[in-house]
Amino acid sequence: MNQLAPIITRTGQPAADDDFAAAVQAGLRRRRKALPSKYFYDARGSALFDQICSLPEYYPTRTETALLQRHAAAVAGHIGPGAELIEFGAGSTRKVRFLLDALDRPAAYLPIDISGSHLRAAAAKLAADYPALDIRPVVADYTAGLALPPASGRRAGFFPGSTIGNFTPEEALDFLRGAARGRAGGGLLIGVDLVKDPALLHAAYNDAAGVTAAFNLNLLQRIGRELDSDIDPGRFDHYAFYEPRRQRIEMHLVSRMAQTVRIGRARHRFAAGESIHTENSCKYTLDGFRDLARRAGFRPAQAWCDPDALFSIHWLEAPR
Repeated sequence: MNQLAPIITRTGQPAADDDFAAAVQAGLRRRRKALPSKYFYDARGSALFDQICSLPEYYPTRTETALLQRHAAAVAGHIGPGAELIEFGAGSTRKVRFLLDALDRPAAYLPIDISGSHLRAAAAKLAADYPALDIRPVVADYTAGLALPPASGRRAGFFPGSTIGNFTPEEALDFLRGAARGRAGGGLLIGVDLVKDPALLHAAYNDAAGVTAAFNLNLLQRIGRELDSDIDPGRFDHYAFYEPRRQRIEMHLVSRMAQTVRIGRARHRFAAGESIHTENSCKYTLDGFRDLARRAGFRPAQAWCDPDALFSIHWLEAPR
């Protein structure tokens, strides 16, 4: 029987209004203004990201999906029978279906996501298609300390979408160390975007339809909706570019003019052209990511890559 009541952990609960407000105030007081990318994912932001994943310019989703479909049986062999599968940042739960179809008698599926409404809807759809699967949604920030329910057997982690790229290399190492020490159980299947032609990257984050721009600007709209603010998204522009020395896409919101924004009782000044740094998306080489995984304590066991070397998925064995 499906279990769909979300489990909200004490150490990893979804961001409350006070947490969001504090993060915004702190981020805009910095000399180089920045906001955590996890706050993109309110209900509207999650829906916009689902649209991004279907854009012709956005290669990661379709490339990773094809890799999962092609290699699901091999991945299932690494995970083994009767395993509990934990997905970090589950989103729409579309990709996990390839694993669930290939796994031998999966014991349970624990999707973790910060957007409670989006997770509930996705879990309900999954439950209708997998009525025998024990589904335990966890509404939480998986980057924070996360207390999961006790495992009933072997566990494996699933971290698709190259979300690891949203972390700095130091943050990525911390997350992988935490996964290696127990959160991922027996191992981790992870999607990793690869270094490639900057023109392909630029197009992926500056789509012709403007959906990525809307996704970025929605963060300002969320501030206006939730935080008693006079911020005007029309006074900011979406700006995304590839930084080759750091091998990452950077996303910013750039002030179109000198302005002062009120958020609650605080006022934040922007110079014309000053930006809020909203997201990084780091790209890796195959060898570079394997080295990072080893430093975290994993043993890289197998990697699969598409013929054009756009994207990769890795099976990492957890330490014994």
